[in-house]
Amino acid sequence: MTLSLGLIVVGDEILSGKRADKHLIKFIDLLSDRGLALSYAEYVGDDPARITDVLARAFASGDIVFCTGGIGATPDDHTRQCAAQALGVPLQLHPEAADLIRDRMHTLAQEQGLPYDPEHPDNVHRMNMGCFPLGASIIPNPYNKIPGFSCTGAAGGCVHFFPGFPVMAWPMMEWVLDTHYAGLFGSQAKVERSVIVYEAMEASLTPLMLAIEAHHPHVRVFSLPSVDHPVHGRHIELGVKGPSADSLSAWEALREGLHQFGAKCGPEMVRE
Repeated sequence: MTLSLGLIVVGDEILSGKRADKHLIKFIDLLSDRGLALSYAEYVGDDPARITDVLARAFASGDIVFCTGGIGATPDDHTRQCAAQALGVPLQLHPEAADLIRDRMHTLAQEQGLPYDPEHPDNVHRMNMGCFPLGASIIPNPYNKIPGFSCTGAAGGCVHFFPGFPVMAWPMMEWVLDTHYAGLFGSQAKVERSVIVYEAMEASLTPLMLAIEAHHPHVRVFSLPSVDHPVHGRHIELGVKGPSADSLSAWEALREGLHQFGAKCGPEMVRE
């Protein structure tokens, strides 16, 4: 079975451009550091029906999915409720989350020099942040103790939910990867090898690319054309990526094919 890792980013502020998403690049880096790779990413606004649909597909996918945003307790936060609806289970106050939230509220009261009143309306409302789909497990939050949570669907899709704030979400993402998926580390490690090709058209190079992929099924061939590069001008970056040994043999075939083609080649690059 092919391991698929996905990312869902929730929030109108991303789609409207009020805030730029920072999670995608960071998550790619976190995965790459562990020999893993992102399979897909999806953005969705604060629309409960759309969030529910996206999460239902994630739970049914069998994939490992990380989801950021919308797990707070304000009127525009819908992710917790949508996750429960997608799973067909009720929301329930998680006892460990409740203890962590109470501890956080007690600390805040101390910092403000105020007595802690668990029955104050604000504190009662904050407890909603610990209401997760029935059966969820928590993700610790080292920034302010308000946890995220993880749920698994009947088809095996596991979705991990994080706050939208990078300062909270990123260390929580690392914790999930290192705690639950260390056994997968290195399973998707790939090497990318490429070369700058001048004065060539993608159409004329396509047969070579198809032949390499046909003979090297674990390798992908890529072509990145540029028309106005400040150094190389009009060119194509042509390359292969895949497991180390496979990519090396495919790379040798690509270089030989370019030589037979009579291509004018420039710098070569290797990325791990």
